Parts: sequence; C-alpha cells; structure tokens
Amino acid sequence: MKQYSLSEVAAAIDHAVLKPNFTDADVERHAQMCVARGVKSMCVRPCDVALTAKCLAGSPVLVSVVIGFPNGHHRPEVKALEAELAIKDGARELDMVMNIGKFLAGDYDYVRRDIAAVVAVAKPHGVLVKVIQESGYLTLEQVAKACLITEEAGADFVKTSTGFGPGSATPEIVAVMLKTVGGRLGVKPSGGIRDWQAAVGYLAQGANRLGVGSTEAVLDGGDASGNY
Repeated sequence: MKQYSLSEVAAAIDHAVLKPNFTDADVERHAQMCVARGVKSMCVRPCDVALTAKCLAGSPVLVSVVIGFPNGHHRPEVKALEAELAIKDGARELDMVMNIGKFLAGDYDYVRRDIAAVVAVAKPHGVLVKVIQESGYLTLEQVAKACLITEEAGADFVKTSTGFGPGSATPEIVAVMLKTVGGRLGVKPSGGIRDWQAAVGYLAQGANRLGVGSTEAVLDGGDASGNY
C-alpha cells in the first residue's frame, strides 16, 4: 500500500464540527486547528457557517455545511432554502442527507428531486454537493442504487454516513460506491474513521475525501472515541 504523508491525509479530510452542544468558542477552536493542520474543509452546522467563514478567511480551508441534517426528512424546499442561506453565509460545499425513508419506500423520483433541488441552488455558485446515504440502513444493492440516483440528480459526491445514525463507513460499502460511480463522482467515507490506518486504508481504496471528527487523533497516530 502507498505510504501517505501527513499533509496528504490532512488534505483529504473534511473535519466535522457537528455535535449539538458545540458553542461558538468550540467552532473557533476547531477552525484554528483546521488551519494549523491543513485539512481540506471544516464541516459545520448551518448556524455556524458565517462564523466559520470569518474564522477561516484568508486560509485555504473550505467551509462546508450539512443540509437536512441528521435525518434527511426536511422537505426539498426547506433543504434548498437551507442551502441558499448557507451559501450566502460562505459555504463552498454542501453535505446533504438523502431522504432515507422515501428511498426505502421505493419513491426514487422523490429522492432524485430532493437532491436536485439542492443541486439547483448550488451549481450556479460553483458549490459542491455531497449526498449522505446513511448507508447503515441500506443493503449493498441499495447503496449502489442510491449512488446512481445521486448521479442522475447532478450531485458531485456520495457519502456513507452522518455519524449520528446506525453503523459507519466500511470498506465493503466504499467498494460498492467506487464500483458504481467512482471516477464520475467523488466518494467520501464518514463515520467511524478514528485512526490513521482506517484513514489511509480508505484513501488507498480510492476514496476522495474522509469525514473525520477526531482529526488530530487520526493525524497524530492515536485512537479516537465516538462515532465520527
């Protein structure tokens, strides 16, 4: 397996700052760490986008934001508005949660329109859209189907998990994503990436981004606790 440098792994990390009890001071502290460690983006709650953009101003670290988080059951119009407001506040990437219930019910047209509503807001601004499947609810066959719907809707990435649902990223899920849309869409494992070996394992497998909450522990070769 290829030997990855600290900077290479850091440059693939979307650092998640999503816990419900985080304060403004926590956001500011995480932003300082993101700049110091050279991560790709800092992924925050919608209410924190403006502050995060201010904290990261002048740095190469991008502001990313969750949309319809964590359950994905907001109406498409609400997700689109949330995306629009986040972009105005400075978000450059959107991590939206797919409507899992509609998908499991077989209402694929609804799921497609739901994603497309956010894509329509993002694309004119050059903002990337990543679609979180919450793959722990899905079979591998359903993971592949969700990937194809995401592609049809015009999104840029497929992503495994919120970190707040059942299960987490697995090499098997990521393999299906790569086989189905790899090379056309980006693939982002998230949830359960808590050490260096897991991180480099997914990158070696072909993943393009990593959703990580305990970035310092991962980069410093330690172990982290929690689901994200």
